[in-house]
Amino acid sequence: MLKQIIEIYELLDDSKISGIKVAEFLKKRGLTKIKVNKINKREGSTDFIKIIIQGTSGKQKNGNAPTLGIIGRLGGIGARPEKIGLVSDADGAITALSCALKLADMQIKGDILKGDVIIATHICPNSPIEPHEPVPFMGSPVNIDEMNRYEVDPEMDAILSIDTTKGNRIINYRGFAITPTVREGYILRISEDLLNIMEWTTGKLPRVLPVTTQDITPYGNGLFHLNSIMQPCTVTSSPVVGVAITSETAVPGCGTGANHIIDIEEAGRFCIEVAKAFSEKKCKFYDENEFNSILKLYGSMSILQTKGNNK
Repeated sequence: MLKQIIEIYELLDDSKISGIKVAEFLKKRGLTKIKVNKINKREGSTDFIKIIIQGTSGKQKNGNAPTLGIIGRLGGIGARPEKIGLVSDADGAITALSCALKLADMQIKGDILKGDVIIATHICPNSPIEPHEPVPFMGSPVNIDEMNRYEVDPEMDAILSIDTTKGNRIINYRGFAITPTVREGYILRISEDLLNIMEWTTGKLPRVLPVTTQDITPYGNGLFHLNSIMQPCTVTSSPVVGVAITSETAVPGCGTGANHIIDIEEAGRFCIEVAKAFSEKKCKFYDENEFNSILKLYGSMSILQTKGNNK
């Protein structure tokens, strides 16, 4: 996927980039089902973009193959005028859009997945910078509720949420890591199928990003969150797994020159292989029987998908 990563990187590394320009670029490569929503706020604006790549037996064609969602999570791809160029936080958008481009190129060559893939992210080259420990994060002109509304689609049967996860001292490894599967307030066992795909695509031992109960609750409840990687799990009943692009040291989300192409390529290639296997029902995000047993034993934990009793 190196070619597609570089193409998307160069496309986004533009002070005047917009969702419309990204959509036009992807349409030239054969993708037709693309929707762009521009959201204007007092603090600025961002363009949400959603791309549907049809499968041979997906829901778009009244088939029964499952739909994978790939969400590129971020505050913004740039922090202009304070910073020039793409920021570290752009990794999620670069990876997700590169997956769309790779799937488009595959279709041209006759390699079409069985299931549909829905890819969503947003484009903002002028996002604000926010204080955060241990290093500053990127903010966004829109809030997390709006991100979830435009990026999480009810048709997604499972979700990979890709996010730069370098501003911490929790995982000290350059590359990418996956989280345990989260569904309806439960942090579940790590998917063996996803661990296998991670090993096969990287040729290395798998890396797992630990998540806490706080991380799977909605923003705005006053609790500390590692970052927004797990926020899609607060608004869906589908299983969510985070794909965290990581580093050995704590890197500010607003840092420029910090997008490592090879790391992004590994994460993107992992997502493509998951999409292939998931659409053929050969990759499970969680054990359904065990999840049902947990519900019988302990009941619903969906309260963790809300802001709590006092909100």
